[in-house]
Amino acid sequence: MRVRVSRRAVLTAGMASILVGFTRGPTAASAPASRGPATPAAAATKGDLRRQVNEILATGVAGVGAEVMSPYGRRHAFAGTPREGRFRIGSLTKTFTAVVALQLADLKLDSLVRYWLPEVARDITVRDLLRHTSRLLDPKIPALTSAEGYQAERLRSYTPEELAGVALRLGTAPEKWSYANTNYLLTAMIIERITGRCWAAEITDRIIRPLGLDATSAPGESPFVPGPHARGWASFGTETPLDVTLLNPSMAVGSGALISSVRDLSVFYAALLGGELLPRARLAEMTATVPASAIGIEGARYGLGLAELPLPGGGSFFSHFGELLGYHAWAGVTADGSRTAVVYVTGDVTGTTMDAMSALIQGGVSGTR
Repeated sequence: MRVRVSRRAVLTAGMASILVGFTRGPTAASAPASRGPATPAAAATKGDLRRQVNEILATGVAGVGAEVMSPYGRRHAFAGTPREGRFRIGSLTKTFTAVVALQLADLKLDSLVRYWLPEVARDITVRDLLRHTSRLLDPKIPALTSAEGYQAERLRSYTPEELAGVALRLGTAPEKWSYANTNYLLTAMIIERITGRCWAAEITDRIIRPLGLDATSAPGESPFVPGPHARGWASFGTETPLDVTLLNPSMAVGSGALISSVRDLSVFYAALLGGELLPRARLAEMTATVPASAIGIEGARYGLGLAELPLPGGGSFFSHFGELLGYHAWAGVTADGSRTAVVYVTGDVTGTTMDAMSALIQGGVSGTR
């Protein structure tokens, strides 16, 4: 799910380089804030969000949805996507998986992975998995790389053991920090070994239900996006867009399989950084970051399922980008969880698209939009 973007753009999601086709939909007005004073400044800010969403749409994507949350309330805007529509969140899933792993008292971050997964005969730790410092590589998934592969294998089911076996037979990445979905596939397998329950059940019972994330689901092998949603389109580098909404996401267990909405993601990231999901010490470990220059953003760092990205005026925010065939999502949150910004698009993304998404996220978390 890596996306070719400009230097300023965003943390990529791994999996496969995919160009996404589109059809243009109607523009929807943003909804009123759910709380906070209806001041002229607030009204102007709502207008800014509508304008930014329309600017993203103008880069050629099929649709855009966004929400910004601050102490003054929530603002959201949609263009070419259903109001509160659901979408595949791609690698934002990794933050959910990291939270579940960090909630497990029996899981020591510096223990060797082979303690839980004897088949992993490499000297890597659980922390290496969550921080992407294991140097593991990803197997190729035909459904994500070509129109022919998608049409032939869009309903194919993978098991975690099957994917892990292929990945562990590959070589190693040359860089110390190297993004790989395999890291979070193995983390999901460890969660199952410790709890005796599948990754999806733990995500549901530990995060989705307690936070009331009604639009969020771990779909298992279901190829459908439930509820209202925009279609996903992929051109795979050709001139012919293909509807790729139907997809068995079993290749992305732990790393990119979840479905959600901008509102649910805003609630999740605010709760996480606000200290509602992890003890203080575990949250500190999650947000302790190392340099991650491979992201392509100067000053970028990565913790455990969270990136730390610089703000142009100084300071930083926590973030993750995600993409799974036809859907691209980005979330940002302040260190105290008081401000969040979430945006997703369907359709082809370019460097211009990503720069426009970046501006929305940065403005949302810094309070300038």
